[in-house]
Amino acid sequence: MKSLTIRSARVIDGTGRTIERATVVIRDNRIAAVGTDRDISVPRGTTRIDGRGLTVLPGLIDCHVHLCLGAEPDVVDAINKETSALTLLKSSRAARQTLEAGFTTVRDVGSRDHSIFTLQRAIDTGLVPGPRIVAAGLAICMIGGHARFIGQEVEGAEQVRAVVRAQIAAGSTVIKVIASGGVLTPGTSPDQAQMTVEELQAAVEEAQRAGRKVAAHAHGSSGMKNAVRAGVHSIEHATLMDEEAGAMMKQQGVFMVPTLSALATTAACRPGCGVPESALDKAKSMTKRHAVSFKNALRDGILIAMGTDAGTPFNFHGENAQELERMVTFGMSPMQAILASTSAAARLIGIQDRVGTIEKGKLADLLLFEGNPLRRIDLLRDRSRIMGVMQAGKFVAGLLSRT
Repeated sequence: MKSLTIRSARVIDGTGRTIERATVVIRDNRIAAVGTDRDISVPRGTTRIDGRGLTVLPGLIDCHVHLCLGAEPDVVDAINKETSALTLLKSSRAARQTLEAGFTTVRDVGSRDHSIFTLQRAIDTGLVPGPRIVAAGLAICMIGGHARFIGQEVEGAEQVRAVVRAQIAAGSTVIKVIASGGVLTPGTSPDQAQMTVEELQAAVEEAQRAGRKVAAHAHGSSGMKNAVRAGVHSIEHATLMDEEAGAMMKQQGVFMVPTLSALATTAACRPGCGVPESALDKAKSMTKRHAVSFKNALRDGILIAMGTDAGTPFNFHGENAQELERMVTFGMSPMQAILASTSAAARLIGIQDRVGTIEKGKLADLLLFEGNPLRRIDLLRDRSRIMGVMQAGKFVAGLLSRT
């Protein structure tokens, strides 16, 4: 397909602007023009799509997923019992489900092994469908620390440097470090710091040598502060953020990736649902404080990028848009939630020159959607409303992919 024109649609372009009765022209894999119907002429020989009643969004971006996890009640037990081959097949299914939900890019911040890079290559070459993947590979944690079931345990700054180099050699395009305990790993406390400042700094320095960003898992404020002091680019979860941690994040321009859905889907379970009792107790005890942290971050102007932690208990791949609903419930406008899931997410990941907005010259990653999410953000979860998911100029999901 050399040229395609979407005519008379509503365009939410990812910059905060909405264009009614808009035209988008796609040539090869890029956006050639965008503007009002009045200002943009339709090229000769183009394929036309009548966009009346449709909203066109940039392809959505989820900055925190685990494609290797299947949203089982006890994901730790499930992945420990699987073969690597089965996990890779599950990951491929999760990637397809995510793409079909309108998410054309994800950042995978922890997998059981380096097979995530195999899946990444398979998607990039068109062998299997899935979102563009920015992948960490193994998370880096202290010995006995959180996420060791999808991580590499380390001790000391020099070992951290060696592991970061090994991750990058294997294909990591982002480095994930564990700065506090977590919910799903038995015997770890979310409010206790893990990995030292020196170890975290070593990870950041080594990553920066290779032009990689660093994402830090941190629930508690002490772990958050250690990670910010070390120079990380994002705090994942930021569940128990205090005033000092928030001020440090704002001053340093560190993103919050709130993953509201992760605690919410776990905490919603009743005893006996299969979620380990320790994880259930931790999740239930933190949900209200998590909401407060998010509201404070929004009030204080801390940078926020959307992430779901998809793959954690009952936090299903393909249901990623639930995170936008939660962000709106806790104070964001629908437009702010969309920006957190498009341009802000692209900026955090470092791919803002290619995707995240509908602008001339950008890759044509688009979501064509029936209805107006600015009025009802929950509509984005309705798969029947997705007319087309376009990735780099090609329809890869939705009704238009079948024509």
